[in-house]
Amino acid sequence: MTGVHQRGVAPHDYILRLFVAGHTQRSLRAVRNITRLCEEHLSGHFDLEIVDVYQQPEKAVEHQLIAAPTLIKVSPLPARRMVGDLSDTGRVLAGLGLSAG
Repeated sequence: MTGVHQRGVAPHDYILRLFVAGHTQRSLRAVRNITRLCEEHLSGHFDLEIVDVYQQPEKAVEHQLIAAPTLIKVSPLPARRMVGDLSDTGRVLAGLGLSAG
């Protein structure tokens, strides 16, 4: 899988990593959900990297993952982790420090 990168990410912008396990329905749903959410709420202000733990297992070890899909908000601080298919938009927005409205 490849990342969805926005050009010109500034230090105050969002840096996100989504770890998925292959092309399962749950992984594909997580990719769709976070991509849509980022485009709607962070347009032009995010860098989203999608990492398949089957293709890059060393990254799963590096980040001490225990489940996939897992979204890690690297920046802005504080760092946060969210596990699941990211279908609960309100929960994901709250985890990112954004409001649904």
